[in-house]
Amino acid sequence: MVLGAVVWMLPVLVAAWVAIHPVSAQGGFSWFAPLTLQNFINAWQAAPFGRYFINTILLVLLIVVFQLVLATMAAYALVRFRLKGGGIIFSLVLLQLMISPDVLILNNYQTIGALGLRDTLLGIALPYFASAFAIFLLRQTFKSIPLVLEEAAIVEGASRFYILRKIYIPLAKPVYVAFALVSVSFHWNDFLWPLVIADSVNVRPLTVGLQLFSAPEQGVQWALIGAATLMTSLPLLVLFLVFQRQFVQSFMRAGIR
Repeated sequence: MVLGAVVWMLPVLVAAWVAIHPVSAQGGFSWFAPLTLQNFINAWQAAPFGRYFINTILLVLLIVVFQLVLATMAAYALVRFRLKGGGIIFSLVLLQLMISPDVLILNNYQTIGALGLRDTLLGIALPYFASAFAIFLLRQTFKSIPLVLEEAAIVEGASRFYILRKIYIPLAKPVYVAFALVSVSFHWNDFLWPLVIADSVNVRPLTVGLQLFSAPEQGVQWALIGAATLMTSLPLLVLFLVFQRQFVQSFMRAGIR
């Protein structure tokens, strides 16, 4: 496990090395090489990273909120409502997990263009609002909640939305946290779809802005790439370290269920 962790961390360690050392010291690994933070300053000034961070945060929050709301209602309906063909509906939902989002880029591009949402944050986020993975996780969790709790609430006059808000969502909180971490990580690092649909700096996320540093016509500046990579990856690393226990436990419980 330690060896696997070191191999996984190797690209991050290399990026950190080139980011905190001047260009003259990047050709070798010397413990006595001078340190500098100038690469971070140069990277921040070379592109509107402040705008990229705001775009990415807004984009991720928009996607995660809609995913959780839609998945919660869909999972509850699949578990507690007697739907004709409910098993077939759930199978069709799971079918989405087998289709790569990249396969649908052309169709999504045409649809977003027809809606007039090209080069907007809503246009980038819209194809990801419905998540089969979230529906699956929440359905498995909701199935494990005793039905007597809901029946008792109905006898007391509680509505469906009240039951969902006061019983199901609080009991599924660890699963919400785990899925939110997965969703944030995926969409924070998503590159191809934002590159296709975003044309201006006003909606460009971090991943698309980061690739500007590796443009061959401008020369590859590894110091700036390393500094920019660390700045874009650090929020995700901190987020995972803070919530790693809830993350692991939630998926273990979902798997057992």
